[in-house]
Amino acid sequence: MSAITQSQFAANLKRYYSFYTGGFVAFVIVVGILEQLGVPSKILGYIFLFATIMLYAGIGFMSKTADVGEYYVAGRRVPALFNGMATGADWMSAASFIGMAGTLYLSGYDGLAFVLGWTGGYCLVAILLAPYLRKFGQFTIPDFLGARFGGHLPRFIGVIAAITCSFTYVIAQIYGVGIITSRFTGLEFQVGVFVGLAGILVCSFLGGMKAVTWTQVAQYIILIVAYMIPVVWLSVKHTGIPIPQISAYTSALPKITALETEFNDKATPKGAKEESVRAIFRERSAAATAKLAGLEKDGPAFLAAEKQKLTDKVAALKAEATPDAKAIEAAEKTVKDFPADAAAAKKAWTAEKGVGARAAPVKAHAEAFAVGGKTPEEIEKNRSKAKKNFLALIACLMIGTAALPHILMRYYTTPSVHEARVSVFWGLFFIFLLYFTAPALAILAKYEVYSNLVGSSFASLPAWVSNWSVVDKSLMNIADINKDGIVQLAEIVIGGDLIVLATPEIAGLPYVISGLVAAGGLAAALSTADGLLLTIANAMSHDLYYKMIDPNASTVRRLAVSKGLLLVVALCAAYVTSLKPGDILFLVGAAFSLAASGFFPALVCGVFWKRANYLGAVLGMSAGLGTCAYYMYTTYPFFGVNAPLWWDIAPISAGTFGIPAGFLGVIIGSLISAEPSKEIQELVDHVRYPNLEGDIDTKGI
Repeated sequence: MSAITQSQFAANLKRYYSFYTGGFVAFVIVVGILEQLGVPSKILGYIFLFATIMLYAGIGFMSKTADVGEYYVAGRRVPALFNGMATGADWMSAASFIGMAGTLYLSGYDGLAFVLGWTGGYCLVAILLAPYLRKFGQFTIPDFLGARFGGHLPRFIGVIAAITCSFTYVIAQIYGVGIITSRFTGLEFQVGVFVGLAGILVCSFLGGMKAVTWTQVAQYIILIVAYMIPVVWLSVKHTGIPIPQISAYTSALPKITALETEFNDKATPKGAKEESVRAIFRERSAAATAKLAGLEKDGPAFLAAEKQKLTDKVAALKAEATPDAKAIEAAEKTVKDFPADAAAAKKAWTAEKGVGARAAPVKAHAEAFAVGGKTPEEIEKNRSKAKKNFLALIACLMIGTAALPHILMRYYTTPSVHEARVSVFWGLFFIFLLYFTAPALAILAKYEVYSNLVGSSFASLPAWVSNWSVVDKSLMNIADINKDGIVQLAEIVIGGDLIVLATPEIAGLPYVISGLVAAGGLAAALSTADGLLLTIANAMSHDLYYKMIDPNASTVRRLAVSKGLLLVVALCAAYVTSLKPGDILFLVGAAFSLAASGFFPALVCGVFWKRANYLGAVLGMSAGLGTCAYYMYTTYPFFGVNAPLWWDIAPISAGTFGIPAGFLGVIIGSLISAEPSKEIQELVDHVRYPNLEGDIDTKGI
């Protein structure tokens, strides 16, 4: 494509998306008017969700293609600005939109590891990989591995790594879709997962990367508008300043710190109330610990004795001169809910023992590595552990960013190497807009909860509490533990995945803003899920089927296989998501560790070290991915193995061990075997040096 044609193409895109943005703003205004006219909130939720899904479906339909280059890399003509927007949407998944502000709300300073890791990773992308992969110029990351290291085995391991990390990542996106769909349509979570899946598939099924690219640009516009409006509104409400990044730190954060001090001071009225709740949690935890010890010692006999105590209590209540009907009903329910066997008892009492964590003082939002402990030595040990995990998580997220195949594939779509470099800049800028705002949103939402929900009456709880409790008790649960009728902070359970979606309701904003945020969250989840599913399907259809099984397959058959696999993978991911294997942020973090361990050593050595060869790539990718997956499997509670941690590193940062194993494998394997062929070394020179222009034919390598 000539420079003039490409310039005109870019100008047309700017015009189209300007009209689109204006139309979306008009749509929001119309929905706001409908709310004022009395249209029920549920209907407005349906309008927002299905109107945006139909919009994406329309773009997908208009972008349908049977051309291989269009399907896999959008014809390599996406301008840097728009590729940056598509990369931002592809990147800002449900974890960024839904989970990150929630993690900052719950973890305070410690949650900044996600912000630092994810943004810092783009420096590695720009410096180490993006321009060189664009210079290589094929379709997928396994394509590069197969060409650079020779033979089918490096390509095959690359396919396994791409499927593993992308599948883990896509589960988190579909989980976010399920939460949004179930909250704003009233469907069961498991049903909402499959309904949302239809919206994911329709964008990528017809047009591949071409459809996904132009859909993601549209989705970025929606998600950034949806994210910014409520936080600006909340900032104005509390501080009168429309710049939340300023007001959150200068006004809201000092007030939060003062409230946290008051909550932790038993001498103050609020502190005394909080302590009364914490004492109950300590008692419950201690009682559960004693029961577990008794169960461990005497087994079924202890279980029978405990149940008999409860039965005797019911009889005693009934025998009183003036029986208390409510007390009898509660006691009978306790007997009815008593665990049926030792396994059920162990599970229930272990969960009850865990409430002891809610007896801890309020964690200071602004304090770095705020930890607890019974002695100064224990506190220092816990702080050292927190610092270690903070740095490990940043490293895994940074390196994982530079190794995620669905992100790296975006740089195959630009017209030139220069555009790929500029695209990284624009991508980082568009991501920065949200990431710079997320900490402010967490602070403003926390101030709203601390100042308005805490201290309110259970008799007049806001509607959003019951609305979100219905979706998932782990996301929202408030119980009057000390029976005083007043909400204490220790009585509130708020899941991190709720904060962003519920912020408009928490702040008392019009429902149209809630619908807008839901549409933004859906756009974030759908955009990333599209890219991930396409990565998995392309790895299986292009690298596995076409490159390794049937090199003579026609274009029609290749695209048919890709679409069929896309559907199968999507259904499998939706099923796994319905099992709720973990929260959004853990699943995403796990995907980054897997990508960093499986891809980064081989990709970086493949670009910058000519001596890296076939055996090195095989050993490096196998050792890195295997070590990371093994550590995650044996230490993450979902799998039930419960092995001890290595150096106290959390399973989300399993890449801490996988990345060094990957580099060692590449180095050792390359040094003990013959150096690569002259043809492959020339490929490295072509990729590395800018004076060698053009995309070379790598089919024969």
